[in-house]
Amino acid sequence: MRKKVDERIRTLIENGVKLRHRSMFVIIGDKSRDQIVNLHHMLSKAVIKCNPSVLWCYKDKLDISSHKKKRTKQLKRLRERGQVDPEKLDAFSRLLDVGRVTYCLYKDSERILGNTFGMCVLQDFEALTPNLLARTIETVEGGGMIVMILRSLASLTSLCTMVMDVHDRFRTESHSEAAGRFNERFLLSLASCKACVVMDDELNILPLSSHIRSITQVPTETDSEGLSEAERDLKNLKDELSDDFPVGPLIKKCCTLDQGKAVVTFFDAILDKALRSIVALIASRGRGKSAALGLAVAGAVAAGYSNIYITAPSPDNLKTFFEFVCKGFDALEYKEHLDYDVIKSANPDFRKAIVRINIFKQHRQTIQYIQPHEHEKLSQVELLVIDEAAAIPLPVVKSLLGPYLVFLSSTVSGYEGTGRSLSLKLLQQLDEQSRAPATGLEGSLSGCLFKKIELNESIRYASGDPIESWLNGLLCLDVATSLPNPSCHPLPSQCDLYYVNRDTLFSYHKDSELFLQRMMALCVSSHYKNSPNDLQLLADAPAHHLFVLLGPVDESQDKLPDILCVVQICLEGQISQNSALKSLRDGHSPHGDQIPWKFCEQFRDIEFPHLSGARIVRIAVHPNAMKMGYGSAAVELLTRYFEGQIAPISEANDEADVEHSPIRVTEAAEKISMLEEQVKPRTNLPPLLVPLRDRRPERLHYIGVSFGLTLDLFRFWRKHNFAPFYVSQIPSAVTGEHTCMLLKPLKNDELEVSESDELGFFAPFYKDFRIRFSKLLSDKFKKMDYKLAMSVLNPKINFSEVDSSSEGYLKTLDGILSPFDMERLREYTNNMTDFNLVYDICKTLAHQYFEEKLPVSLSYVQASVLLCLGLQESEFSSLERQMQLERGQIHSLLLKVAKELYNYLNRIAAKEIESTLPRLKKRVFEPHKVSVDDDLREGAKQVEVVLLSSRAHEQMMKKNEGSMDSERQQYVIGDKEAEALQQSKIPSSGIISVKSSKLENQNGFDKSAKKRSNDKHSSSSKSKSSSKKRKSLKE
Repeated sequence: MRKKVDERIRTLIENGVKLRHRSMFVIIGDKSRDQIVNLHHMLSKAVIKCNPSVLWCYKDKLDISSHKKKRTKQLKRLRERGQVDPEKLDAFSRLLDVGRVTYCLYKDSERILGNTFGMCVLQDFEALTPNLLARTIETVEGGGMIVMILRSLASLTSLCTMVMDVHDRFRTESHSEAAGRFNERFLLSLASCKACVVMDDELNILPLSSHIRSITQVPTETDSEGLSEAERDLKNLKDELSDDFPVGPLIKKCCTLDQGKAVVTFFDAILDKALRSIVALIASRGRGKSAALGLAVAGAVAAGYSNIYITAPSPDNLKTFFEFVCKGFDALEYKEHLDYDVIKSANPDFRKAIVRINIFKQHRQTIQYIQPHEHEKLSQVELLVIDEAAAIPLPVVKSLLGPYLVFLSSTVSGYEGTGRSLSLKLLQQLDEQSRAPATGLEGSLSGCLFKKIELNESIRYASGDPIESWLNGLLCLDVATSLPNPSCHPLPSQCDLYYVNRDTLFSYHKDSELFLQRMMALCVSSHYKNSPNDLQLLADAPAHHLFVLLGPVDESQDKLPDILCVVQICLEGQISQNSALKSLRDGHSPHGDQIPWKFCEQFRDIEFPHLSGARIVRIAVHPNAMKMGYGSAAVELLTRYFEGQIAPISEANDEADVEHSPIRVTEAAEKISMLEEQVKPRTNLPPLLVPLRDRRPERLHYIGVSFGLTLDLFRFWRKHNFAPFYVSQIPSAVTGEHTCMLLKPLKNDELEVSESDELGFFAPFYKDFRIRFSKLLSDKFKKMDYKLAMSVLNPKINFSEVDSSSEGYLKTLDGILSPFDMERLREYTNNMTDFNLVYDICKTLAHQYFEEKLPVSLSYVQASVLLCLGLQESEFSSLERQMQLERGQIHSLLLKVAKELYNYLNRIAAKEIESTLPRLKKRVFEPHKVSVDDDLREGAKQVEVVLLSSRAHEQMMKKNEGSMDSERQQYVIGDKEAEALQQSKIPSSGIISVKSSKLENQNGFDKSAKKRSNDKHSSSSKSKSSSKKRKSLKE
């Protein structure tokens, strides 16, 4: 049976087409899919152009297949079974065949970014999250529509108790009941959206959409050419600049007047060519920031800029930028492959994103992507473009600025959720410094030229779109105007911490909604990146709680108090040992309970997860009240509260004082039909703010915190006696920061700990962490700033009041330093050797010192030098750059450190070293057994004996000489023999014989001859006997 459609539905669609505004329809019922055909038909007639494209998003399963052949078979089976109306089925089939339908799983919704559709269908409401809701709705163009299908709902209020898929991530072992506050607020917000209609599956408008009763047709203001006022102004701008090159062709690519003015401003800075000029482009999502940057960079190439760098959190964020760079080249008549080449990344993580464009038409020019932390590559840059700057940490953005032209764009609100710290802090600082005179200091931004551009007009849809306003209010996206400046800044000691009741906060009352907007604005302004999903986490997660720090409250004034600080905590722990053992065995940790699971993983301890604790998820201070002590006051009050110093701690058998009231948005006690159901905010709600003294705290054993490791944040938590137990070895790809977890034990009677140690049960774990961290400084944390490393280690460097003989200090060098090491160290302290000779000793001593085994007092700079060279194993050039010291100063500091350590080591181990050093064997001098007098008398006797023997020897010699002379006389030739020889002739033989006249001595001659013959015989016999002896020895 045909039924006439309510004219108000048709009027809403037509008004949206005329005004380029979007409209939204929420259809409740099992047959809601059949009405999509009717709505698409009405939209097609109103648009008067080709059929609007359709984006169909779903969780995991479609009722009718998206594959054409499979869909034909499926529809045929349904028709044969009689399960569907053939007329409706044919219409729906024609829509799927002709309607240009794009199907998309919710998990793949990122791939639809940058696309535009005329109609968006969202089914499977239980799978929706705030991120998905905004991401899909933002793809619809002006004049299009969003259709949400809600099936199997008996009433609207049942939506508030629907179990969402994301609730599984919110549940933990000790907190398993998730609430439905976000859905309640979502349902109530539909009544405030003027372009939203809630209907049943027969297109009957429900009472929730009573605002549509008075809808009327709206006229459109156009001129004779059919252009609106904004379109006319844009056309005039294009005509005015049409003859200017290269800005004229580029302006023709702009879609709005704001975008055209932004490109003109960019091009003025390009032609000015000032070395210290910064142009900031600020806008909400969907205003065309990336497109304006791309067109401006194309103009910079035409103006002759050679080295252009672009940075963003990821190359995926630059698809639109590079697309419009190429469109700008097309407008300037550049030809791809002839005048420029587009290079895509080979990195699989970048998914073939464009990372470089080489231009070679006039001369060699380059547009190059760099990662945000690679600021050292900007030595030759002429133009730097920073896209999505709010998603980059503020210190990294500051390090990218320098003496060159900078284009900076940032999203201050939108469905991806970004922080306003950029616009609130950096841009304000740049504006102030641009007015100050130039100082000439390196790294100073004073004297730079600064311009700020804002884009307000949306490109996809016209300004004033009601769906955009509703979405921004629901998800707290546009909260820039929701954060008033505090009327006064009271002393931190005068402030009080209040507990926020979440049932009242998300009840959609006027005052509660204003307070929620201010809270979210404060959170957004204090964090570099936020997500709409954070809002659902705050609303529905059972373990999360909110606290606010307020100044003195004047109850006589009828206004909300100023929020100075917001604290979000998550209760963790109370995990059974079986779950802990299972997690260690499987190597997988469930969602939630971050600190217990990480602690269990790091120390393999199954007792700690059973303890209960609270993790501070975020602590956000008002941007105009920074550095005033409000954050510290909130942490101190929170610690005192959970230690039972403000209110008594609840016992285990007491009922926990948490929000557990049932979720009901209607006061109807009996079931009524959906057409009569009245939905309105709840009444009789508890107070929004509860003083801590009126709420009993949970019994906790510790408070923890997890954040990206930076020096300022770490020092803040260390100031409040939080100690680290985990630092991730792999830094975040987005921020470049290491995740750090800290812990502070609370005073609790259930644990037996030493009263002298302020860390209690955590002390041995903290000691183990410091040892592990010091060993990783040479590898995983080698590039960590030395100040941050010193803060994490927190070494004791003042031992002036410590007894070196106490336990725990080094007592022996056995296995640590050898005697040769000590000798080399001594030579170094005496300036006899170079540092390279003792570099290995420096690393050993550094580990011993930072483990507090060497009680030697050092200055902070000396300890820092020892850490950099001994633990981080840094080069001297790195120390010069980090510490701003000359190399000679570093060597001088290092020499002082070596002397102090050597003196201590030499003092405690002198005897040990002396006993182990190699030495020559010493002679032992003993007293003589004979006295000096006896020795002298003995010597005199020996002398007398020698003298006597010498005298006898002399006499013997004289006697022998006399006998020899007598023997020789018998051979003397006499006168007679001489005359005979002269008279004789010499014969041929040469022998002359004469007769001797000395016959009287014949007897004496015979005796001597006989004696000589005897001597010869005895000598020959002796020689024979000696030769026989030698022969026998040889044998």
